[in-house]
Amino acid sequence: MSTQGNAQIVKELFAAMGCGDLQGVLALTADDVEWVIPGEWPLAGTHRGHAGLADFFQKAADMVETSISAPLEFIAQADRVLIVGLSTGKIKATNKAFEDHFVFAMTVRDGKVTHIREYIDTLALARAAGMAAANLG
Repeated sequence: MSTQGNAQIVKELFAAMGCGDLQGVLALTADDVEWVIPGEWPLAGTHRGHAGLADFFQKAADMVETSISAPLEFIAQADRVLIVGLSTGKIKATNKAFEDHFVFAMTVRDGKVTHIREYIDTLALARAAGMAAANLG
């Protein structure tokens, strides 16, 4: 697939994520997709396969209200697409707001997203979640 085609798939994935369309997300990701969120907060970890993504999205929906602020910047080269943007929201349990400048690095192969690595402000999210400084290590 072309670099522009890969960028289009990622744009469609972000659109599906933005409106909570899990079936759309799953249609655009490989069966063995891997989503890595580094850091120390409740949604961090490695989420594998469609079942892992479904569990992750349910946990995120239960925990966070968020919206992505436009415009997003898409940078594509071969099978890699980087997305730079800003999300805002709040942690439901604490009602604390956050602002998160993020970068997603995605790999697209054969028309499906196969790997996602999310670089987010985990400290801001952990603070909004009410995690004590001692737990942020």
